[in-house]
Amino acid sequence: MTKIADLRKSYERAELSEDASHADPLQQFDQWLHEAIQSELPEPNAMTLATVGSDLRPSTRIVLIKGYDARGIVWYTNYDSRKGRELAGNPYAALQFHWVELERVVRIEGRVAQVSAEESDAYFNSRPLDSRIGAWASPQSQVISGRGVLVANAAKYGAQFLLQPPRPPHWGGYRLVPERWEFWQGRPSRLHDRLRYMSDGQGGWMRERLAP
Repeated sequence: MTKIADLRKSYERAELSEDASHADPLQQFDQWLHEAIQSELPEPNAMTLATVGSDLRPSTRIVLIKGYDARGIVWYTNYDSRKGRELAGNPYAALQFHWVELERVVRIEGRVAQVSAEESDAYFNSRPLDSRIGAWASPQSQVISGRGVLVANAAKYGAQFLLQPPRPPHWGGYRLVPERWEFWQGRPSRLHDRLRYMSDGQGGWMRERLAP
């Protein structure tokens, strides 16, 4: 039996210095994300989303980034899901990308709001037909009696909407507006590089090195 406590890995692929990093965290993120994509990693756009409910208990799940710019990081989901309900009560969240093969982590924290209906419509209409039907078929995060419920719902809405399902009113995008970024690069002897960017409240960023 493998002893989990004995598992070890030496991180030696790269380094992250103040001189070699961007002053703007969005540019640093853009560089790292493109490098992850170019490296053909499995699902480089996958990120962990952490929210906190009214019971003050955190919860996490994997979602896919679908856009980013100076306004923030965007993903799409069911507004009635657990994450949607938690964001409605507490509009702050954290995101984390972990590109294992590159020995890199990016953490992002900030306030979350729904994107415009026009943005949600445009993205929804770009999705494959089965994904659009699936948005209607799945009562996300609710208890169901079995997979047959989903199959029946998909058949029902497929017959109802044919090739033109509209965006469900309970489905759309969220945008996290970053207030804090952290870039982590694995280094030997567990002396990892950690650069944190904090908003200065005036549209700029303060860059700091954190101890690993």
